[in-house]
Amino acid sequence: MQLFDYSYDSPAENLACDEVLLAECESGKSDEVLRFWESPRSFVVLGYTGKIAAETNQKACEETGIPILRRSSGGGTVVQGPGCLNYSLIARVPEGQALTGISQTNCMVMQAQARALASVLEYPVKIRGYTDLALIHPTRGELKFSGNAQRRKRSFYLFHGTFLLNFDLSLIPQLLQEPDVQPEYRGKRNHLDFVTNIEVDANRVKESLAREWQATTPFTANIQAQLQSLVEEKYSQAVWNEKF
Repeated sequence: MQLFDYSYDSPAENLACDEVLLAECESGKSDEVLRFWESPRSFVVLGYTGKIAAETNQKACEETGIPILRRSSGGGTVVQGPGCLNYSLIARVPEGQALTGISQTNCMVMQAQARALASVLEYPVKIRGYTDLALIHPTRGELKFSGNAQRRKRSFYLFHGTFLLNFDLSLIPQLLQEPDVQPEYRGKRNHLDFVTNIEVDANRVKESLAREWQATTPFTANIQAQLQSLVEEKYSQAVWNEKF
């Protein structure tokens, strides 16, 4: 598997990169990739069908100059920025095996992620909800530190997510609404009682995940032209970001 550790300057470029990598793999121009990135600026990102009015505090975003964008995968709305490490796994769908289904892929990938993170954390790690990772704190209970989402093509799937390392958690209740649909383990807790930073060096997390996925080959393909085209045509456009 190829390893691509690179963060673009803008939120739109970082989101577009995942879609470009998936398209490159699906077309046969590239093969499996594990990417890491961290946004140098804060932004809000909706899932593919996310609704701005219902899921964000749009006024607060406007007043603070924090943009709202939309990604190509499903899942909930999150805040990104410095201290929030992202990974993107573009992997082949095995032919004739159980991983051809969405739920089976969720299970396999999340088990691998849990193993990798458990090796660098002080507290036990559990898979919670559909695609959350939570650490088991002795006094605060199950605290979410990672959310994940999936997008599938015929031959490859994109599985990507976040790890809260040392992120400014106060941005979450400031910029997001409390979600209407919540996993049972949340127990109706507010944002700040439900999430946590894991306070682990980003390089340790990257190294553990790269070992888990055997990502050892440097990514060298030139995708800049495809990426900039997608940013201009889609990820920088209101018709995409404000579609719901």
